[in-house]
Amino acid sequence: MNIVISLDKDHGITSHDAVTAVKKLFKVRKAGHAGTLDPIATGLLLICTNEATKIAPFLSGLDKEYIVTMKLGESTDTYDSEGRVIKQFEISNLRFQMEDIKGIVQKFTGEIEQIPPMYSAIKFSGKPLYKLARAGVEVERKPRKVTINAAEIAAFEPPFVTLKVSCSKGTYMRSLCNDIGESLGVGAHMTGLIRTRIGNFTIENSARISELPGKTSAMFSMDDALSHLPEITLDGEELKRVKNGNPIPLSLELSRSVEEIIRLKDPDGRLLGIGKVAGDSIKIERLIKI
Repeated sequence: MNIVISLDKDHGITSHDAVTAVKKLFKVRKAGHAGTLDPIATGLLLICTNEATKIAPFLSGLDKEYIVTMKLGESTDTYDSEGRVIKQFEISNLRFQMEDIKGIVQKFTGEIEQIPPMYSAIKFSGKPLYKLARAGVEVERKPRKVTINAAEIAAFEPPFVTLKVSCSKGTYMRSLCNDIGESLGVGAHMTGLIRTRIGNFTIENSARISELPGKTSAMFSMDDALSHLPEITLDGEELKRVKNGNPIPLSLELSRSVEEIIRLKDPDGRLLGIGKVAGDSIKIERLIKI
């Protein structure tokens, strides 16, 4: 079974736990996720099984959408409600209006630099940052460029603010909450997070673990999962070369119709692999067994 499952992850379980549960339910040899989701968060987690694990890197880079709730007046060491409060502001002194919050939020749209939280899986000298943080060690993290495509206030019930955020890969919602709190001068931390969209996948076409394997509308073929990529159909000598994992020349005709990353298909419409335009040829990034 080579499929991509659009899972609505439950609160309190790790992404690894979710993958293990799916692997047992579907009795598959191999499974993995295309982009982690913290235990505190719920929502979309794409899980790839067997041969579909090869396409996970082409799904993890898709833009994402979140509903994130933060509490103003408190900063924590993890930037979320599971951490230790390290700074507190008297709640009664919070006199912000929605327009004040909206003005600050808009400053965080577009391309921004974001410092990853210490409690993250990013590695420093081969060790995940969260392991160093648990040992009481804090290291300097380099800012990363991320893109906030849109951010709007969905609810405002002081001291809680809920935002709907569309963003690029690698954006930390916990860091965004912390940074907004710092900009307001009162601190903030994330109290809830729902991932509602990954590329063309939406929470409406996902399934809870308890609904699997019966909810087939949450299961996608590799080709359907990659529908955001352009495709080309190959035959003849090019088809033979691709099946052997060899690059194919980028003809003038192809150069007018393909982008950098493309789906390679046989005359019957079956997915052969993923190609990448490199100079005057198409290099095979992933070869799919059919």
